[in-house]
Amino acid sequence: MDIVYQYNKRRCDFGRQPLFCEQGPHLCDSIAPDMAERKRYILRNPVHQFTQNTLPVSEHHVNTIRAEYTNSGANHAEGGWPKDVNVTDPEATQRYRRKIEKDDNYIHCVMSLSGGMEHYVLQNNAIDMYRSYYAEMPPLPPPERSSVRVVNVCREPARPPRRVRQLCWHPDAGAQLAASYTYVDWDRRPLAATHSLVWDTQRPQEPLLVLDAGRDAIMDLAYGHRPPHALVGGLLSGRVGVWDPRHGGKPVALCAPHIAHRDLTRRVLFIHSKSGQEFFSSGPDGVCKWWDLRNLDEVTDELIIDLVKSSSEPQNMATANGVSALEYEPTIPTRFMVGTENGLIIAGNRKGKTAYEKLPAKYEANVGPIWSLERNPGFLKNFLSVGDWTARVWSEDCRESPILWTPATRHRFSAGAWSPTRLSLMLLTQYNGVMTVWDLLRRQHEPVLSAQICTEPLLSLRMHETGTMAACGSQQGNIYLVELSQNLAQTDKNDKGLLTAMLERESKRERILESRLRELRLKQRQPERGASALALAAPPADLGAVTQQYNQTVRRELANM
Repeated sequence: MDIVYQYNKRRCDFGRQPLFCEQGPHLCDSIAPDMAERKRYILRNPVHQFTQNTLPVSEHHVNTIRAEYTNSGANHAEGGWPKDVNVTDPEATQRYRRKIEKDDNYIHCVMSLSGGMEHYVLQNNAIDMYRSYYAEMPPLPPPERSSVRVVNVCREPARPPRRVRQLCWHPDAGAQLAASYTYVDWDRRPLAATHSLVWDTQRPQEPLLVLDAGRDAIMDLAYGHRPPHALVGGLLSGRVGVWDPRHGGKPVALCAPHIAHRDLTRRVLFIHSKSGQEFFSSGPDGVCKWWDLRNLDEVTDELIIDLVKSSSEPQNMATANGVSALEYEPTIPTRFMVGTENGLIIAGNRKGKTAYEKLPAKYEANVGPIWSLERNPGFLKNFLSVGDWTARVWSEDCRESPILWTPATRHRFSAGAWSPTRLSLMLLTQYNGVMTVWDLLRRQHEPVLSAQICTEPLLSLRMHETGTMAACGSQQGNIYLVELSQNLAQTDKNDKGLLTAMLERESKRERILESRLRELRLKQRQPERGASALALAAPPADLGAVTQQYNQTVRRELANM
């Protein structure tokens, strides 16, 4: 059955007046009238009204002239050579070229063509190569997309929630993560549970092990490299302890209170040694202590972080700088670096004979405590410091100022770390729960990626050795496992050379600026020294005249009161 009806109308009939005709009615149904309503019926004359229910629509077809296209190509070969010249012989062609260039007609031909060529050269020079053409066009998307995503969350079950102070990955079991938690008041008394936890990041529903230190809170944890099962920690009371996960969560050894730090132990780190069982610790008391796992009853070495002006001046704990961050590189076994609570970075040498040789360098890094201090894994002369509202990249050759730094942000930075696989990449966490990813080869004025990990402040950060995973600890006791995209974890074959050139360029620039500043300071001191020399060379004033002038001034002031 055909249910479509097509109505055709000629173009000349558009817009004419429609004429309707009357037809007889067809009875569809008959309803008996209501006699009461029939009496109220009023008969009216017929009314004619014009109505249009649909819009007029027309369709027009036009046949256009088709354009015919053809694809053609040309095979170009070098021609114009005489038959007696072998084109494949370079010496023959070179001799023929020299012969032609000596001809007068060739010179006149080149001179006639030089005018047009000069016109096009000048036209190209008129183009500003630094001008932004087509600025109104929208920017194209980047060829590679940088992204991060939260794959797991380890939630601390204790209530009230405790902040995550430090994180440490297991060197062999890549999925295990040790975290220290604290919740103390202004007097450094614990207000909640004091235990710390070891997590399996693949099963974050419950902790793998609970590390207990009694009533003492654990401030920091560090895994050993040679004995990977050993776990050392610094306590709130200033003591250090050792845990063995194979024997449960109780400490297997604790140092005596009389040899511990005078304040809390804020940082602990393993060092490179023959036994692989030595580590050092530090805290706000301003003392670094070296320990041996096999005997915690005594300290193997001790160093006061007090900067003295001369090698003969003794160090004093009363003027020591409180340590907030530690840095140690196993490839440089005798050297280390500390970040202090007053914003200084102090380089240390354990093999120094005098106090001046043990602390040879100082860098004025940040305003306030330094929360993170880490060397670049590929460029050991360069290190990262995180504190206040900026993060800075330093070079050991430049002590006056950093070679690179981030712009100041609204929210403070809390932690930072280098990527172990991509040497130009560094991660920073902020107090607003944002993690920023900086790639020094791509951008230096802004991060390549900013991700809102959570709403609470992020306080700690630790990168995994594979470079694809990062652990972020928050103030509410949550550990967010963040996975980085492949372009943020892998390095290119040219990246190391480019980063080397960039760091050397920035270091050279800072050295030039430092030498210029020293020259300006020297010029400022010379007039002062000349004025002081003139004052010393001037004849002494008469004491009686000066006394008389002073008495007159006093009498004048008393008379005016």
